Amino acid sequence: MNVRNIKLGAYAGLAGGLVFGAMMAMTGMLPMIGKLIGHPSAITGFGVHLIISALIGASFSAIFDRFVAGASGGLGYGLVYGGAWWSLGPLTLMPLMMGMGLGVNWNASAAAQMLPSLVGHLIYGAILGLSYVWLQSCAASVTEAGSAG
Repeated sequence: MNVRNIKLGAYAGLAGGLVFGAMMAMTGMLPMIGKLIGHPSAITGFGVHLIISALIGASFSAIFDRFVAGASGGLGYGLVYGGAWWSLGPLTLMPLMMGMGLGVNWNASAAAQMLPSLVGHLIYGAILGLSYVWLQSCAASVTEAGSAG
C-alpha cells in the first residue's frame, strides 16, 4: 500500500465531496448528516460529510489503485464505488447509526425516494475516480521531473 496514493485518494475524495456536499446543501440534507454526531446543522453536516468523503477516497485508493488505468478506468471504478457507497451509506449505515435499525431502507419504495442520493453518490464517484487519476498523473510528472534534474 502506497501512502502517497492513499493521500491522493483522500484529496480526490474531498474533490468529489465538495461537489456532492454542495448538492446536499441545495436539497437541505446536510443537517441530517450533522445529526450523525448529535449536531444537526448544515455546517456540522458539511464537515462530517467532507471527513467521510476523504476516508472513502482513501479507501478507493487502497482498493482500486492497482486496477485504475487512465480516465476511463478511474471513471468506471469511481462510478461503481459511488454506487456501492449509496448502498452502504444512506440505505444501510446511516439508518443504523440513527437508531432506525438495519434494512429499514431496503425496499423499493424507500430506495425510490433515495434516487436523488444515488445520483449524488454516482457524481461523487465519477469525480473521485477522475480526480484520483489526474492527481496520480500530476504526482508522476513531478516525480519524473525531479529524477530527471
